[in-house]
Amino acid sequence: MRTLQRNIPFLATVVVCALLYIVAGARYDGFASVRVLVNFFGDNSFLGIAAIGLTFVILSGGIDLSIGGMVGLVSVFLALAIEKWHWHALLAIPLALFIGVIFGGAMGALIQYFALPPFLVTLGGMFFARGLALLLSLESLPIARFLDSINSSLSISLGQFDLPATAILFLLVFAGAFVFAHCTRFGRAIYALGGNEQSAALMGLPIARTKIGVYALSGFCSALAGVVYCLYTQSGNPNAGSGLELDAIAAVVIGGTLLSGGVGYVTGTIVGVLIFGIIQTAIVFQGTLSSWWTKIVIGVLLLLFILLQKLFQAKKFQSSK
Repeated sequence: MRTLQRNIPFLATVVVCALLYIVAGARYDGFASVRVLVNFFGDNSFLGIAAIGLTFVILSGGIDLSIGGMVGLVSVFLALAIEKWHWHALLAIPLALFIGVIFGGAMGALIQYFALPPFLVTLGGMFFARGLALLLSLESLPIARFLDSINSSLSISLGQFDLPATAILFLLVFAGAFVFAHCTRFGRAIYALGGNEQSAALMGLPIARTKIGVYALSGFCSALAGVVYCLYTQSGNPNAGSGLELDAIAAVVIGGTLLSGGVGYVTGTIVGVLIFGIIQTAIVFQGTLSSWWTKIVIGVLLLLFILLQKLFQAKKFQSSK
């Protein structure tokens, strides 16, 4: 019974996703095709990768608002490194990922050792990363070298169309995150930290290492999302990822992860990202609606899932008495 109650937010997400897909597939010709399903993963890959990293942060009881700024910073850095500084992509990309890890780890250290609120620390990180990106370049920069070969070498042919490199990277990150969350000590420590930090400390779990590691992991995923953004658009843009942190939070919450931490699944976040893709694609198929309807529908869903979380927490509190 307790396991069922714990999974109610996730099950609700799966039901909503399935209903949206069935209704859109019945209404629009071609919506339920394999090509469109593949596009869900390819078109939302950088959002999904960033949301996976954010899932671990929220599971630990924290928040990370810097992910959008990191996407913009990494995309501009890669564009400058490859096109103007003439670095090889195999050098520039690992360095960009390393920058993301250090940036996220530094925020985690500030939160842990100075007892600073995660909201304010990561908000400052967002402004810092975005400002640095604008300092490097005020305009979008095309990337012509290397990325075509990377896209073609990583993509997989599915007959009449290809599974793009961005979708493959998204799925690989999801697979790695699933194993990391459920099959490692660090993943179990994240759940314990989000459930109750004091209890986790009494159990002897490495609180400081876990908290810093969670933000370093989020920084890595944000930087990787910036790399995937460059692969998707073949450009670097200092404004890339604007508002991405809000979309990622919405995807994580709609995916069933509690904002208070300790409860949630990476799989739920993927379903939340797919809900984004289904709504966006349905609006495109409709052809008469503004793209802003995506924000409106997501806002309504987010409010409903927050109410569901409150109801879940109230029942959990009553059952613990």
